[in-house]
Amino acid sequence: MKKGTVLTAHIDKLIPGGQALATLESGQKAFIWNALPGEDVTFSVTKAKSSYVEGIATEIKNPNPHRIESKDSCYLSTSPWQIMDFDYELAQKTALVAESFRQEHINLSELKPCVTDNNPYHYRNKMEYALYWDNDEKCVYLALHARGSHRKEKIAISSLEHPKILQRALETVSELNSRHEEARKYQSLLLRCDQQGNVSGGLFENGKPHPVFDNLTDEILGVKYSYSPNGFFQINLPVYELALKEIKKHIKTDNVLDLYSGVGTIGLSVARDKNLTLVECNTSAYTELVKNCKITGDEDISFREHPQATAEDETPDTRDGGLAGRRFQKEISHPYITPVLAKSEDALEYISPDQTVILDPPRAGCDRKLLDKLLEQTPEVIIYLSCNPTTQARDVAILLQKYRIKDVTTFNFFPRTPHIENLVILEKL
Repeated sequence: MKKGTVLTAHIDKLIPGGQALATLESGQKAFIWNALPGEDVTFSVTKAKSSYVEGIATEIKNPNPHRIESKDSCYLSTSPWQIMDFDYELAQKTALVAESFRQEHINLSELKPCVTDNNPYHYRNKMEYALYWDNDEKCVYLALHARGSHRKEKIAISSLEHPKILQRALETVSELNSRHEEARKYQSLLLRCDQQGNVSGGLFENGKPHPVFDNLTDEILGVKYSYSPNGFFQINLPVYELALKEIKKHIKTDNVLDLYSGVGTIGLSVARDKNLTLVECNTSAYTELVKNCKITGDEDISFREHPQATAEDETPDTRDGGLAGRRFQKEISHPYITPVLAKSEDALEYISPDQTVILDPPRAGCDRKLLDKLLEQTPEVIIYLSCNPTTQARDVAILLQKYRIKDVTTFNFFPRTPHIENLVILEKL
């Protein structure tokens, strides 16, 4: 079967990746964009393998009653779930979380509704655009990569990013055209804005190092953070705050370990009044983490980079039978914050039974070494936030040897897209 082949299919359901699933007469599975459950569609093949095909629906028969007109012409590139009403999107995300856990033989029959701030558009505080050269008009256009191909498509409007970002992007393209520059000179245009609408970022030029942009600052739950426009920081801060408020409810211990901590926004927002250790492996993110630790510190919190022990005010921590030799506990009556530059799976000595452990791993989930250490040390509570419920369910199934699921909450961090953020609270048996 060749790319571009036109086929028909009946759609069974949506799957975690966001596509619709159908089974062809040949027995092959078809993963199709722009399609919803119950519809009969004609679709064009974008990828063909022996056991499955991928494609984009071009004609819809008997439309799903929840289908709506997309807001943007570029929706397949940015937000392919613009084709369904918002309530249906929320219900589908909750159902997909339940299905991911069911695949691991975990029943989540009483899932709460997906949490949202009811703001499905203009929530993104970061956007990276391609640039398109129109040969006929001899000018540059703002563009995005079309789904399922390397082809660029021109855009004039986009409804996901903060309006100030799109405004700056169009101004940048206008400036390039005033200088008669060509798109091929540039890799992309990256822009980010804070909640006040201040925009930072710029063009990445081919063959040259990425420029250093001015940092932005934002407050999350009243705590100020500094971050680089081209570094990691949450995309949808209002919904992120809803998740952090939920996380904070479950922190009952004096000691908190925040693994995969990034620039520190989870731990520093919900546990800055605790003895808090934050572990991050990316050097750029760690640099921002250290800055944020200092920003959030006050007269009631001691900050120190790891390791920095002195005989005068610190004593070795002998927990875990002395295995935590690199960790030191300050003999003070108020909390302390310790950032650590390391991979989470290589910082196992920081895990102890008297903790709450926060996990926010990448899409691949947690390293098995880390899960085994958690089972060995059995911290009081494990708070697991994930952008991939499939790998989260796999990891939780392992941890259920010594834990029970206390609570599960799904958050709509990325409205109009299939991306899901899911929070699981695990209590020691």
